[in-house]
Amino acid sequence: MSIPTVALVGRPNVGKSTLFNKIIGKQISIIEDIPGVTRDRIYQEATYNEKKFYLVDTGGIDEAKLTFNEEIKIQAQIAIEEAEVIVFVVDGKEGITSNDLIIRDMLRKSQKKVIVAINKMDVKEAKENIYDFYELGFDTYIPISSIHNIGYVDLMDMITINFKKKEDNEDNRLKFCIIGRPNVGKSSLMNALLNEERVVVSNIAGTTRDSIDSILKYHNEEYILIDTAGMRKKGKVIESVEKYSLFRSLKAIDRSDICLVVINAEEGIKEHDKHIAGYAIEKGKGIIFVVNKWDKVNNTNIQEFEKLVRNEFQFATYAPIVFLSALTKKRLHTLMPEVIKVAQNINKEIKTSLLNEVILDAYQLNPAPSYKGKRLKIYFSSQTGTKPPKFTLRVNNKGLVHFSYERYLENKIRENFDFTGTPMILQFKNRSGEE
Repeated sequence: MSIPTVALVGRPNVGKSTLFNKIIGKQISIIEDIPGVTRDRIYQEATYNEKKFYLVDTGGIDEAKLTFNEEIKIQAQIAIEEAEVIVFVVDGKEGITSNDLIIRDMLRKSQKKVIVAINKMDVKEAKENIYDFYELGFDTYIPISSIHNIGYVDLMDMITINFKKKEDNEDNRLKFCIIGRPNVGKSSLMNALLNEERVVVSNIAGTTRDSIDSILKYHNEEYILIDTAGMRKKGKVIESVEKYSLFRSLKAIDRSDICLVVINAEEGIKEHDKHIAGYAIEKGKGIIFVVNKWDKVNNTNIQEFEKLVRNEFQFATYAPIVFLSALTKKRLHTLMPEVIKVAQNINKEIKTSLLNEVILDAYQLNPAPSYKGKRLKIYFSSQTGTKPPKFTLRVNNKGLVHFSYERYLENKIRENFDFTGTPMILQFKNRSGEE
């Protein structure tokens, strides 16, 4: 089932971010140990009345501020193109401004469904200005206060009125996607795997415009292969706004079980490769690094490049690395066995008795350090989830768990059980059951 996209647009300080956080149900926080992922986040999956959709926040458009405004307009335009529904957030307190009219013109050209959310209706001035906004010329206007919950239900009902509820008969075939920066060879790799020219291939960065699902047959099994657009360049787009055009890739990651992170061997590893891999890991997806265009590299051997990958992706040392050339199909045969192996690992379940034995041995070998005279005690461990594997440990005080000790326990689990290619979650609960 295709999940629709909703974009929030508007000028600065009209309350878009507050509304964004309210709809997704949490504050977007910065996660430091995955490079550059969350601080750039303008995209989240949301649910309302069992209806799923992607929510995109955009920067405020302000013609008076020349710096970065062109980038923000490009970002907003991409979001508008991606969206089925656009929520145009305006400030009821201040009334219509010239920036609102500029955004109105952008939205009219899109011919998309537009809902005008007149925010800050908890103040007197907004109630006086409300009818002025009808001059914008759209069909739907909903007065709201994103802080005080006014009009929220009406807004969400209107946003999702044509969205479908999640279907129960979802496709259970393994899904994996090909992600990476522009021009690393994603489409070529898809064609090589499918053994047919299914996708337009070009050396112009950003050629692929849509996510495409294909059925891949391998050893009499069917898999769903999802190609992604990576980052699209519309005209001459500044590199710094690449992060704003990740929508299709992010959607594909959400729908996938495993992500193939393609790296261009000719160019080496770039910072944005880490951002893309980091998002897949944050979403709990299995991950495989695919070093493409290996036939073009003459002065480096596999061992040296693998060492480089491990050094640059220290947050994903468990991920397998495959070296190949999608164009010549050299070493292509090494990829699918790794996909199958990771598929088994993301679904792997460990017997409770074996897990407790490993955790107990690890604790006895290296007890947790004491803190203010108190020491962490682990009473019982069990696996409580898959995709990714999740382990719950009952302890005396979860506040005593240091991140270094958590990492130690994860490493011990990996030493005893093969979880190649999959992140894992360790959850600590007090024995009383308190989260």
